Amino acid sequence: MPTYLNPEVIAKAQALGMKARSVVEGLRVGDHKSPYRGFSVEFVQHREYVPGDDIRHIDWKGYGRSERYTIKQYEQETNFTAHLMLDASKSMLYGAGDTNKLEYAKTLTAALAFLIVHQRDSVALDIFDSQWRDRLPASGQMGHVQTILNTLVSVQPNEKNTMGPLLHDIATQVRRRGLFFLISDCFDDVESILGGLQHLRFGGHEVVVFHILHPDEIDFPFNGMVKFDGMEEKLHVLTRPQLVRPTYLQALEKYLKELQEGCERNRCDYVLMNTGKPLAETLTAYLAKRLKTRIK
Repeated sequence: MPTYLNPEVIAKAQALGMKARSVVEGLRVGDHKSPYRGFSVEFVQHREYVPGDDIRHIDWKGYGRSERYTIKQYEQETNFTAHLMLDASKSMLYGAGDTNKLEYAKTLTAALAFLIVHQRDSVALDIFDSQWRDRLPASGQMGHVQTILNTLVSVQPNEKNTMGPLLHDIATQVRRRGLFFLISDCFDDVESILGGLQHLRFGGHEVVVFHILHPDEIDFPFNGMVKFDGMEEKLHVLTRPQLVRPTYLQALEKYLKELQEGCERNRCDYVLMNTGKPLAETLTAYLAKRLKTRIK
């Protein structure tokens, strides 16, 4: 039985970590920026002293200059909750061995879950196709990672995904600001996907789209006479790939550009994950880039 916790992926990703880059809301003091004012870590602003305030936080130097009592306020650090949204529709079954999209996505999901819980944050798992299939509430306990692994093992792809409405649904359900990771091949209406992502961003969440594609879908390397079978609908096409390749690649380029630019407009991270490339390499490249940037 696969565990999906790849030691190489975990080791490399753990060295970089997964800190929230935008303001998040947590339930305890932790490692990430909170929208709530406290008295720890980083100075933000002054405010007028009111009876009952701790006199230890009075700015006495400021009082010496203005003869007014003011309190120093600091940015409080907090934990975050990450929501891992995994696409388990039938199109994710494409590929064999390590290049299978669903297996690649499960390994990514497991790595993110371990990484987040290990750094004392909380993670929730939401598996979907045309509707929510398996939903695990957020927890920061290490035993929760094993529950996630067991759930990943039992995933049985079913139906075609309908992503847009589900993104709107979860954006309505989750009020506390946190991180959302969409892990999918994104074979759905792009406008609908972007509408859902925009809803999440409107709620103040940080959003990352891990776009999982197989090398065949990117390069279309087929030759000869080939029969293509639909994975999410009963469709069969017999054709010579070399005749349709230019049109296919042009349509793919348009689709990828529309999705990526839409993510950029909504300030969502977009990461193309080619299953032909080692997951450790692609994930750590993203995490390294992530450390250098901050979103609002």
